[in-house]
Amino acid sequence: MAVLSGHKEVVGQWESANSGLDDLATLFELAREEEASGGDHGLEPEIASSAKALSVVADQLEVEALFTGEHDSSNAIVTVHAGAGGTESQDWAVMLMRMYMRWAEKRGFATEVDDTSYGDEAGIKSATFIVKGRNAYGFLQGEKGVHRLVRISPFDSAKRRHTSFSSVDVIPDLEDDVEIEIEAKDLRVDTYRASGPGGQHVNKTDSAVRLTHVPTGTVTQCQSERSQMLNREKAMHILRARLYEQQRQQREDELAGIRGEQKKIEWGSQIRSYVFQPYTMVKDHRTKQEVGNVQGVMDGEINPFVTSYLHFKLKDGGVPIATADEDDEI
Repeated sequence: MAVLSGHKEVVGQWESANSGLDDLATLFELAREEEASGGDHGLEPEIASSAKALSVVADQLEVEALFTGEHDSSNAIVTVHAGAGGTESQDWAVMLMRMYMRWAEKRGFATEVDDTSYGDEAGIKSATFIVKGRNAYGFLQGEKGVHRLVRISPFDSAKRRHTSFSSVDVIPDLEDDVEIEIEAKDLRVDTYRASGPGGQHVNKTDSAVRLTHVPTGTVTQCQSERSQMLNREKAMHILRARLYEQQRQQREDELAGIRGEQKKIEWGSQIRSYVFQPYTMVKDHRTKQEVGNVQGVMDGEINPFVTSYLHFKLKDGGVPIATADEDDEI
């Protein structure tokens, strides 16, 4: 049903574009007739407004055409991990999480936080949340990688400039009909009490669940629900999605090895830099997309980076290598 609903929305966009184009052509014809008869009924503002609305629809359809992946239409499971650096990186991690939350809100997408590991002083050590909306994974797939922050640290009494790193992982939220076999003997289940900022427990029972897939070492956990059973179901759902993504990535790596190329995002390969001092700029090192309004980006205005990545990926013919050249350092 979700797929059918998505197709209906795309068809509706095309119908809207065709209707808008017909209306615009009619307005142009009326304007020409008025000009020929020497009259002027002021159609220019209406023509400009119609053309602007049509341009918005055309941009939406252009982005739709870039979603060619098998799971692009799926919801997205996003995980943010703070890098080395303690409080600095943990604060940066929560800033990134807030950025994606605000982006989702502006698009009308729902978000659901499944697990959060808070920092001792500020920020988060890690967090996993789901962005729910058509093409959420398609939009966010290019955010996977290491994000670098340069700023005057609010935690440094000497007001020195610090560089912090956090990683973002994005995988599609799979439908239930995708088969991933997980044997009971390969699964370790741990329960613990859910905690909040500063490490304090937020409930009195061991309702939080951590699942470890022993053969791969993949770990998922959930503490958003008060029921241990519901937390286990959610953790299992995310585990299935991560194991599927690992299998897909392994197949890609095998093909890349045959081609003699390596196109895997690794920790330490920053995809984007966010500079607050001594000047303001956000730059994507893959697409060379730059934005000077850092605060706007942190408030969720990441669409220029999202769309430029989709164009770059299509041109590249696959997942581009997420590395920053020396000339890209900012």
